[in-house]
Amino acid sequence: MTPATGGNKVYSFPRGGISFKDSSAPSRDFCTTAFLPSLSIVPLIQHSGECAQPVVAVGDAVREGMLIGKGRGAGSANIHATVPGKVLRMMSYTASDGQSNEAFVIRMEGSFEKLGKRQPAFLWENMLSFDIQRIIAEYGIVEMDGAGRPVSDIIASLRSVAPPITLVVRCIFDDPWLAADYALCQQRLDDIAEGAAIIASASRVDRIVYVFSEREAEMGEAILSAGSKWGISNHLVLSSGRYPQHNRRELELILRDYGKREEIVLGSLFILGPATLAAVYDAVKMRKPILERYVAVGGTAVRQPQVMKVRIGTRIGELFAQCGGFSAPPKRIASGSPLLGKRTIDLDEPVIKTTGAVFALRKEFRQDYAGNCINCGECRKVCPVGLDPEELYKRISMETASLETESSLSTSCPLAKELHRVAECHGCGCCEAVCPSQLPLSTAIVNFAAAVSSSQSGARGK
Repeated sequence: MTPATGGNKVYSFPRGGISFKDSSAPSRDFCTTAFLPSLSIVPLIQHSGECAQPVVAVGDAVREGMLIGKGRGAGSANIHATVPGKVLRMMSYTASDGQSNEAFVIRMEGSFEKLGKRQPAFLWENMLSFDIQRIIAEYGIVEMDGAGRPVSDIIASLRSVAPPITLVVRCIFDDPWLAADYALCQQRLDDIAEGAAIIASASRVDRIVYVFSEREAEMGEAILSAGSKWGISNHLVLSSGRYPQHNRRELELILRDYGKREEIVLGSLFILGPATLAAVYDAVKMRKPILERYVAVGGTAVRQPQVMKVRIGTRIGELFAQCGGFSAPPKRIASGSPLLGKRTIDLDEPVIKTTGAVFALRKEFRQDYAGNCINCGECRKVCPVGLDPEELYKRISMETASLETESSLSTSCPLAKELHRVAECHGCGCCEAVCPSQLPLSTAIVNFAAAVSSSQSGARGK
């Protein structure tokens, strides 16, 4: 199959966006391996659905890669021990997303069965799609750059989707805190390409489109060449590095433009990131669950930011310690990116399947205080959706101050009539990043839209 590219054209969404740079993010060109944790905290929720059912008990000995939690129902995924050892106890904690979680505490002891040992590779090319899906489910593979939706659930949902179906391999590095994905691509490009081919075989995909930032055109050509041997139509699309090109909406915009210009009917888009595809490769080709992942560790309060290959269950406090510790008391510790990060309550919170970055800041990315709007219009210029964040924020502030009950939110609030526009905000944070008055623009809009939607849903249910 001859690979295809999008020519020399660089595609970008039509309006707004920012050039997001952060000197406190780690270098993406170097990766180190984190120390193995003497105590691992392995949560039973590392996915979008219900808590996994424990299948081991306190006092049990576990092996590396052993099933310790069984997924139950849609959205739930299997959980595996990431180190050999003994289950010391069960613990409860509140995660960055505010969700309560249960976790096994495992003391590392005994020998490793996979680490540092050559593993046999399994052939998958002649496997039935249902068998591939079963293996992906068995090894607990989830989307590792999102909410953790099980990949087996996504494959199942695609069986009811009319063709054509396009698998989009998203390798867009518009945010410096995507350094871990970049390091992964540098080290495992062929595995990512094969993981994409495995997914295509399991899910009736008609073609694979690799989307790379224009600065990584050479890497894109390399994966295009690696993927071409699997007998499926492959395409390379180069995107701008303007944030938030990585977001699904902006990504779909450039892909529809690409399809129109190249006269290709892409159909339904099935988007996965490189970490997820590398995990699919590990599960199907190597029969290995998600034991580790690449994590970007940094921030203005961290002495030596770096990308690290980390065992799932490692406490984030240990990662900061391995980066030289804190240069100053951190004002904020969070996971993700400073633009969209979720605050971390405890340094004992563990790395899970969906942890791509953790950071500690000397001061808030946006200050604790907010000034008055100076009507500069910068927020309007950068909004990729074409909203007026300034006006929406002012109206939300006035309406919220006058609301006394939840029911009045859905009946008396004039802004509720404009929910179809408010809900278009996907919280990329561009407006907040450029606001000279430090106003929490997108945060307020997203929260208000969610409150209105919840209130209206409640009213319909009565």
